[in-house]
Amino acid sequence: MVKLHIPGRKEQRETEAPPPESPRPGFEAERREAVDAEHRETSEAERRDARAAERRGADGSEGREAPAPAAEEPGPDPEVERAAPDTPTDLPRKSWVAVLKGSLREFKDDELTDRAAALTYYGVLALFPALLVLVSMLGLTGRSTTDKVTENVRELVPGSAGDIITRAVDQLQGNAGIGSLMAIVGLVLAVWSASGYVGAFIRSANAVYDMPEGRPVWKLLPMRVGVTVVLLVLAVISSLIVVFSGGLAQQAGDALGIGDTALTVWSIAKWPVLVLLVVLMIAILYWAAPNAKVKGFRWITPGSFLALLIWMVASAGFAVYVANFASYNKTYGTMAGVIVFLVWLWITNLAILLGLEFDAETVRQRAIAGGHPPEAEPYTQPRDTRAWDDQDRRRLEQT
Repeated sequence: MVKLHIPGRKEQRETEAPPPESPRPGFEAERREAVDAEHRETSEAERRDARAAERRGADGSEGREAPAPAAEEPGPDPEVERAAPDTPTDLPRKSWVAVLKGSLREFKDDELTDRAAALTYYGVLALFPALLVLVSMLGLTGRSTTDKVTENVRELVPGSAGDIITRAVDQLQGNAGIGSLMAIVGLVLAVWSASGYVGAFIRSANAVYDMPEGRPVWKLLPMRVGVTVVLLVLAVISSLIVVFSGGLAQQAGDALGIGDTALTVWSIAKWPVLVLLVVLMIAILYWAAPNAKVKGFRWITPGSFLALLIWMVASAGFAVYVANFASYNKTYGTMAGVIVFLVWLWITNLAILLGLEFDAETVRQRAIAGGHPPEAEPYTQPRDTRAWDDQDRRRLEQT
């Protein structure tokens, strides 16, 4: 017989599910307010992210990711720059000894003899366009001006090298002029051709300073042409000082009542003025050519004077050698004059590179005096790094 189990009142209460609680008044309103607050916080966070992204975009970065930390600038630390001497005269005596030793050492390591030969090649290509510009500008004052300039060239340039330059000037005098459109176009092309030497010197200067070229083309080419124009203008001014200064000095002496005394004084003083102009031309080349920051003209003036001194002594010695001991005519025959000119031009470029090397070693010793490691390179800050590739950066990191 089957017994039926009828749950009691207590068991029935336990098994029955409790009825759902009715929401308290205002619950839905509170829930909607919480959702709206969450939405407001999310929107505010999105707006903050958007503003941060705009700021990063203004700085040249993209996306919402934080910009990567900037690469460490090659060269001496800012602390080294602050501690380094301000002028060359502040360098200790041992630093100048190190400059001389370093210049002789780097003379071989930087292969300056080969670089001087390369500059000689570019110098020959740039010489005649540069002479065309000079003759055209000097021609504005009359043919007699050019004739006096060629006389001074014969006195300064040794042997047949001066004859080559004066013959070139004589040939260009008939073609020079700036009165027509074609003449102006020709002068512009001549300036561009003459700037090839400055371009070659820029590459040599970067090698001397152990600094890769980092300036972009749009910045490098105008600088190259601008330096060429400045050097040509200074060359014209130097020529005019030598030619016309005597007459002007005579007129000034007559006006002041000292007559020939002014002419005598200026005939002596004009050569130091000419030396200063030539030093200025070399210093401009030293300052503008390398992709390296140089702390003012004070740090390139010693090398400029040294280059001019070496050139004067070497040219005088070469002239004595050609006139008394050399046998270029027997060896080269009719080409003897060309060979003498090329050798003299090579000596000129070698003197300029030696002065540049001297300045570079002076800058190195300045950094060392400020606490820069002696063997670390580069020893000066680059002017621009935008044209560097990965190979340039790796090479600097390994030095």
